[in-house]
Amino acid sequence: MNSNAFEQMPEQSSVALLTPTYARDLSLCALLCESVDRHARSFSKHYLLVPDSDLALFSHFEGPQRTVLSASQFLPGWLRPLPSIIRRQRRQHWWSLRARPVSGWHIQQILKIAAAATLAHSRFCIFDSDVVLFRDFDLAPYRFPELLPLHRVPNGITPGHVKHARWIETTHRMLGLPTPSLPATDFIGHIIFWDQLAIRGMIRKIESTTGLGWIEALCRTREFSEYLLYGYFVQSEAPLRAMHEPTLSTGCISYWDQFKLDKAALTRLLGAATANDFAFSAASFSETSPATIREVIDDQRGQTRMPIQLREPAGLGAR
Repeated sequence: MNSNAFEQMPEQSSVALLTPTYARDLSLCALLCESVDRHARSFSKHYLLVPDSDLALFSHFEGPQRTVLSASQFLPGWLRPLPSIIRRQRRQHWWSLRARPVSGWHIQQILKIAAAATLAHSRFCIFDSDVVLFRDFDLAPYRFPELLPLHRVPNGITPGHVKHARWIETTHRMLGLPTPSLPATDFIGHIIFWDQLAIRGMIRKIESTTGLGWIEALCRTREFSEYLLYGYFVQSEAPLRAMHEPTLSTGCISYWDQFKLDKAALTRLLGAATANDFAFSAASFSETSPATIREVIDDQRGQTRMPIQLREPAGLGAR
């Protein structure tokens, strides 16, 4: 692990953007970067976190407010990528002698945590590479020490969400918390805010509970969600809970189905945007054309822009 990337003093008032990405999402990431450059305001830096083998593909995104960082800067030396010829479903995996191989999807979650724990910023806003902004978004209200939005959906995970239910179990086991009955609160969303103090506390909690380094613990667990870990940890610690403000909205219209969206369907989805929506995400596995997304987003920009407000009325946190 590159020690230069770690334990820097944070810029106490700064908010940075984090995007883990890889070669297959290159065209989607280009669309995200264009939209961030056009619409995002009051942030310090946008970081792209990519596998070392993809650095050359993403280097042209570098600029005054964007930096491309290699995965190896944040991963321990014992965790290494398998050769590119060894792929499962065209996806890269990382191997070690300490756990079974983990997929690039797991590595992206680990990179988010490692970057948020170590880069010199006190707050982070995470945009996955399949997100695109279509309205202006000012991050100034989320600088330290202002309250940070915590996306929280009571009863959002039900027994029917089999994979998420397993994540609930492993999340609470790693945090040393009693596992709640279902339905349980969901903290997963497309645009998520994290506080560095909370992330560092979460890492210490995982290590004290498991007796392992946090990356090794996550590699051995495999069934986890970084957003559930953060949400349940913050919810369990009164000082951290007081630093956050629950919200049902992430400001992002999300499309999770596997069917490709055509222009008409995408236009209908964006036409239903509320005043608080400023972004759209079609999961990359839907293979919705980035060119179609760009065309519809350009049309959307011609509409009246509305002020963005992610916060909910007082009392939501008690639900």
